[in-house]
This record gives sequence, structure tokens and C-alpha cells, in this order.
Amino acid sequence: MEHYFSRLQNAIRQYWKRPAVANYNGEVITYSQLAENILRFHLLFEKSGIVKGDKISICGKNSARWGVSFLSVNTYEAVVVPILADFHPDSVNYLVDHSESVLLFTDKEIFEKLDVTKMPRLKGIIDNTTYKLLFCRDENLQNAMLFIDDAFKTKYPDGVKPEDIVFNTDNGKDLALINYTSGSTGTPKGVMLRYECLSATIDFGQRYIPSNSEYTMVSMLPMAHMYGLTYEFLYPLCNGTSIHFLGKTPSPSLLLKAMKDIKPYLLITVPLVLEKIYKSSLKPALEKPLVKLLLKIPGLNKALYKKMREAMINALGGNIQMLIAGGAALNPEAEACFKKMGLPYTVGYGMTEAAPLLAYRDCRYYVPGSCGVAVDCAEVRIDSDDPVHKVGEIQAKGINICSGYFKNEEATKAAFTEDGFLRTGDLGIMDEDGNIFIKGRSKSMILSSNGQNIYPEEIEAVVNNEPYVIESVVVSRDGKLVALVYMDVENAAKAGMVDMPAYLDKIQKDINSHMPVYSKIAKMEQVSVPFEKTPKMSIKRFLYS
Repeated sequence: MEHYFSRLQNAIRQYWKRPAVANYNGEVITYSQLAENILRFHLLFEKSGIVKGDKISICGKNSARWGVSFLSVNTYEAVVVPILADFHPDSVNYLVDHSESVLLFTDKEIFEKLDVTKMPRLKGIIDNTTYKLLFCRDENLQNAMLFIDDAFKTKYPDGVKPEDIVFNTDNGKDLALINYTSGSTGTPKGVMLRYECLSATIDFGQRYIPSNSEYTMVSMLPMAHMYGLTYEFLYPLCNGTSIHFLGKTPSPSLLLKAMKDIKPYLLITVPLVLEKIYKSSLKPALEKPLVKLLLKIPGLNKALYKKMREAMINALGGNIQMLIAGGAALNPEAEACFKKMGLPYTVGYGMTEAAPLLAYRDCRYYVPGSCGVAVDCAEVRIDSDDPVHKVGEIQAKGINICSGYFKNEEATKAAFTEDGFLRTGDLGIMDEDGNIFIKGRSKSMILSSNGQNIYPEEIEAVVNNEPYVIESVVVSRDGKLVALVYMDVENAAKAGMVDMPAYLDKIQKDINSHMPVYSKIAKMEQVSVPFEKTPKMSIKRFLYS
């Protein structure tokens, strides 16, 4: 397995004058400029007394300079601590301090809400947009910042050349990154990932979804989350692909415009986005009387689905080779439609602790309803005496699996089996061909009064298919199933659905007519605001149980 530093080093040298990272309709940084920034920061860290293994936090919106900061810290062999920009300021204060960070890169608007007294280990705070000091309590850092230009010119009098980029690759077992999870089950934990974890997942990506310098990538997932960090940034960048950052989560109209302008080769997303495309665009078109009639005519139905596929690919820029969804299972109804269209989609599976990929399969071989087969850098098993038919916890072991949780021995011990397998907390089965089918989270599974295992995610998939239901959470109350639903009230009213309680009763009856006795919903309860979510758009269930 090739170290990702080796790939990055080669990409910088080979594509010296080509764009590396850019802000959509904004700053463009070439690979040569990336190299200069990295070496400048290496010198700044050295002059400031920062050494290999020190922790450096980054908390800011997605941007080209976020990428520069990450690579500068990571290649210096300090430990990167990416923190989500939308965390509450108190959480940022806590995580910076808990991680023992000595430096923080952040945006000015985030800095203004922080309390530096709660981060006593920090030498200083650097503006991630201007690279100027926002706060400093260390004389070495102050002086290093004042004289960095002179020091840089002294070290590189003729400017930076490709051969100056040399990264150490003899560090696979060393700690590279602490990524604090923001999961659906509660308090963030600092996942410790080694350089070999990052290298394994990047190596897998390049072997199974190879990128090149002619490709472009749109980055819209949070860089402080492993899914976005590895598959929208590190993996493609290491083979010369230009990365274009959209900043905040884009509106549908901005996303489509960016896709048309940038023309990416991949769309890395979460199932919720694909399901929204299906419900807002595809499903209404398919339910028109004339279209329904035409879809019943052999031959013509295939032509219609093909035309829909072409329209969707063109709307996404025209160069899309594959749509990869991860983070949750895809809604079965939406997936059936995508399959008929021949859309090049696939669903993967992973988690922060796996850096992040555990399962994937090329769209040509993807089995609907699954999340692919185990990646070849990990062994994945189902903790069940009959994994093909009987649900068990999904467990994994491999070079991409984390070392545990930072300063949390209790959580680390609980996360691994006696033979070293990571307990994912997810439940599933695995067919004879190795395809993994997720049934739900072990913590969200509901045990009925008659001993039946109920997986709320499966019921929610049915609820979410109902007209005007945007999203739902199924919980157990006093032994009965209650569906909490967030409705598209505006469009429901336009369609004449004024009496919402009556409409909820109607869809409850419709849903229950398809459910076994033990999975029937006892009550539908409307919520007024969207459910709170993690960066990968999973609902924070612990808030609603």
C-alpha cells in the first residue's frame, strides 16, 4: 500500500502549474502555490517550537485555505484536529482544550464567539482566511509570524521548486488525526486515526475509482467529517484532480449551477440528497397520467427512463461517472426508480472509526438494498450464528480501523471485541456473495412486547414515501410505535391538505396496511422543525427517544 504522502508529493511535482484547490467563483491555488504554502507553514511551526506529535485544531468553513491548512499540519506530522464549524462555541472551546491543541486555525466570525481562557494550551489562533494572528500568547509564535517572510526567503532564495517537496513516509503507525464524532447517539469522542488509516482509504479509492488530472471535484460535505475529507478532498487531490469548495451547504439551485460550471466526475453525497431529487423532481413526473400510461408500453418505457437518466446526468454537469451515497440506506422506492433509469449510482458504508470506508461496490455490480461488499483493507463480519439470515452487529478489523478514542480508555475498550474487531453499533446481514445489508443501529432497535426486533429505519423508509412527508423518526413510547414526522406544510396546503391531523390519520392507515402486526404505527405526531442531524445527515435519534 502506497503512503498517501507519496501520492501527494508526486501529484504536486507532476501537476505543478495546474489548479489544486479552489473556492467556487473565488480563489484558485495551484499545486505550486500549495507547495509554497505548505513549506511556509512548516517553517512557521518549526520557528514557533511546534514539534511532531503536537496537536493543531482547524475549525472553519470549507475553503481552499482550509485544505492548505490541513495539508500543512498533516505533512509536518503534527496531529490535525478537524472541528465542525457549526459546533457551538462552547463545544469548540472544549474540544480544542480536550485535544491538547497548541494552535488553532479558524474563521474570524468563529473566533469572535470563542473564549480563549478556556483553551489555555494554545500558543495562538490563526485566521484561516488571511493567515494572520487573531490571538497570541506565545513570544516564539509572535516572532515567527513577524519574520516568516525573511526566514522563507533565506531558506528558499530561488523560490520553491518541485524537488523541495519531500514528505516523510516512514510514519504509518503514528497518530495523524483526531476526529471528534458528532453521531446520532450523543457525546463526541475523539477518534484516533493513524497515517496508515488515511493511506489505506485513499489507496482503495484510487484503485477502485481512479481519478486523474483531467477531472474536477465539487466538495460540499464538511471537511471536518471523514467522508468529505477523504473522498471529496484527499483521495482525488492525490492524483491531480482539482477540488472546488462550495463553502457552506449549498441550496439546490446553487449546487446545480456549480455542477454545470465545474462538471465533476463524481458526486459524493448522502442518501437524503438523492431522495430529495427523487421526491421533488422524478416522482411527480412519473405520476403524471400520460407518463404512467407510456411507462406501461414495452420499449417505450425504456426510452423514457433513458431520457430521464440523460437529463439528470446533464443537470449534474454531464461528466458524472458515478453517484456515491453513504451514511445511510437509500429509500427503496427511490432506489427502484434509479435502477430503472440506469443511473450510475452506488451506496457505500462506513464510519469515522474506519477512516471512513468499510463497504463499497462499483455501480455496475451493486446489489440494490445493500451497501456494497467489504473493502479489501478490512475484514468485515456479522456477529451472528447465521449472518445470511439472522441479524447481528457489523464488526470490522483492518489497517484502516482507528486506534481508539483520545483520552477515553473506557470507550476504547468497549469499542473492540476480545479478538480486536471494532464494534460498529450497526446491525445487518451479509449474503453469500458478501453484500452487506444494514438493518439499523443497535441502539435504535426496538424490541416489541412479543420479542420481535423492530428496526425503525425500515418503517421510516415507508413513512418518508408518503406525499408531503419530508422526514420521520420512529420511536417507542409505552410499548407502542410513534412516528414523528416533519411535513412539507406549504405544498400540502397548496394541494388542499388543510386538515393536517386528518391527513396524518389517512397516511397512518395507508402505512399500517403494508406493515406486519408488530410494526404497525400507533400514532403519527407532527413536529414543527426539521430533526437535528449529524454532518452525514443522520438524525440525532437520542434527542427524540
